[in-house]
Amino acid sequence: MPTAISPIPFGAMPNGQAARLWRLSNAHGMTAEVTDLGACLVSLRAPNEAGSFTDVVLGYDGAAGYAVNGPNFGAVVGRHANRIDSGHFELGGATYTPQRNDRGSSLHSGPDYWHHRLWEFVRAERGEDGALIELRLQSPDGDQGFPGNLDVRVTYGLTAANELAITYVALPDAPTVVNLTNHSYFNLNGHTSGTALDHTLQVLADAYTETRDDLVPTGRLLPVGGTPFDLREPQPLRAGVESGFAPIASAGGYDHNYALREAKPTADDEGFVGALRRVATLAGDRSGIAMDVLTDTPGMQVYAGNFIGGERGKGGVTYADHDAVCLETQFFPDAVNHPTFAQPVFGPDHPYRSRAIFAFRRR
Repeated sequence: MPTAISPIPFGAMPNGQAARLWRLSNAHGMTAEVTDLGACLVSLRAPNEAGSFTDVVLGYDGAAGYAVNGPNFGAVVGRHANRIDSGHFELGGATYTPQRNDRGSSLHSGPDYWHHRLWEFVRAERGEDGALIELRLQSPDGDQGFPGNLDVRVTYGLTAANELAITYVALPDAPTVVNLTNHSYFNLNGHTSGTALDHTLQVLADAYTETRDDLVPTGRLLPVGGTPFDLREPQPLRAGVESGFAPIASAGGYDHNYALREAKPTADDEGFVGALRRVATLAGDRSGIAMDVLTDTPGMQVYAGNFIGGERGKGGVTYADHDAVCLETQFFPDAVNHPTFAQPVFGPDHPYRSRAIFAFRRR
């Protein structure tokens, strides 16, 4: 039978509310730490080629950091990850205006971010080979400018196969937009190790969403072939970031959505947003750690940590630009304003259920 996992004090929010941390572990010694402040992933210690463990995600030492968390370290992002053009969309004949916070558009539904909120603890338990924690957030009608009440649950599970499995469930009481992701920053050499530009990345996508200079999609999908966006075979991140290719250079590095290859759903995919399949592999150049990414979403944002320079993190480390990469599984940015994109619209008879799995192994 599973046994309960006790919380660890993690400091206080500005309003005095106490935040807590839970440490998950599996039979192999891998660990993950999650806080109820923003449902953030705080640390993830994966097995390396030396036979020890490396903390592969950037973060902070306590609640004070996560109460600000400008880069969104480890955060669960909602109601809508990524951008909505001009903070405007129509649904069911009505117009809605999510909060604008990025050059006139809404980015990650901010600035009233979910990761600044204390999530409700549901359960944390350990079995023979792994552990999980489930957290809940009630998002009321009108929250961040979106319609309908939304009951959100996020489960982090650490499995016997050295996988961090994230399951999202969002139950709306009216038609609304839901597009959730996890915004962890990965450096597979370790969060203190400096640049991640010499990691290799493979993304199983033949196209990406073309964007304007403000990174809002134009509505067109462009082929990756012949460009630094072509990651169908593993490539060093440095090659693309330093390529001078205009769409990448203007963004300061990769900050673009890939249109992932689709797969035929199986019975196990029923009720989820799509078929679960491997979509990417990130590999550290010094640690011997590789991470496969699996998801059921149509897209994934690759963000090369272009603007984290100067952020003071765990253990007093100061992070620099490109010290990590985010692999944000998602619906396409601004999809609700582009009918040809898969639509992140859900309702009482069509709840949101999605999965992202980060599977670790030695290279």
